[in-house]
Amino acid sequence: MIRFQIVERAGADLQKTLVHAMRSGELRTFVAKRRGRKIEHKNPAYPGWMNWQVVHGVITCEVISPRKPGGEWHMFSAFLGRLADRYASMIEAINIQFPGVAGQVRKRRRVRRRARR
Repeated sequence: MIRFQIVERAGADLQKTLVHAMRSGELRTFVAKRRGRKIEHKNPAYPGWMNWQVVHGVITCEVISPRKPGGEWHMFSAFLGRLADRYASMIEAINIQFPGVAGQVRKRRRVRRRARR
């Protein structure tokens, strides 16, 4: 799971703008469902969905991909790229967290070298 917050500029109303763009066809790559609280990518190669909510000008998002764990970055990068391309003037900052990743640190494997003859 990837969490991120989008801090809107004052009076931007970014979440409503994005939902309206998805429903009107201006933003064709994403679909708003459940009254605009769940976002999915139209292409099945981008697994999962994104839940979001707005509180005081901060959009809190969670990207979830239960069928392909670790594949959340596909949806996240597509959405972040679209925000940067079309809606950068409405955004003050973006904060990204990777909860649950700290416990999944891989141990380095020890490489055995052959003795020279």
